Amino acid sequence: MAKTKDKDSKGGGTIALNKRARFEYAIDQRYETGVALQGWELKALRAGRINFGDSYAIVKNNEIFLVGTSIPPLISASSHVIAEDRRTRKLLLHRKEIDQLVGAVERKGYTLVPTAMYWKGNKVKVEIGLARGKQEHDKRNTEKQRDWQIEKQRTMRSHNRAV
Repeated sequence: MAKTKDKDSKGGGTIALNKRARFEYAIDQRYETGVALQGWELKALRAGRINFGDSYAIVKNNEIFLVGTSIPPLISASSHVIAEDRRTRKLLLHRKEIDQLVGAVERKGYTLVPTAMYWKGNKVKVEIGLARGKQEHDKRNTEKQRDWQIEKQRTMRSHNRAV
């Protein structure tokens, strides 16, 4: 009998995570956005070619753009197009969400940081976070908390094995 594919395995999954953003910023709120991509970019994303670490989002003319994301083109997919791998890409949000983000960025001094890029069906989604920068002592505290959680898990596992 032929194997049937699950609907989840066809188009779901994480493309890239921005772990540095979680360390550098305290993320207060998260938004799921669409992103305007070209065909060669989609093919490159399916091949896993993306550098997401230095990217950020900016507000320009009451629209939100993703800056600094590098998607290197595949040689076979972009032979007829002059590909610009670090181009500015438009993020797709509802007007109400854009107004909320613009207000938070301009009035309250927040930063828009992309935290993840993933497939949702056959569409690419970017999760952006409304973030405040962490001070050095906040980063150390976060690291201590993470180490404590790991140590606590190890202790619980060893205790459960002994019982």
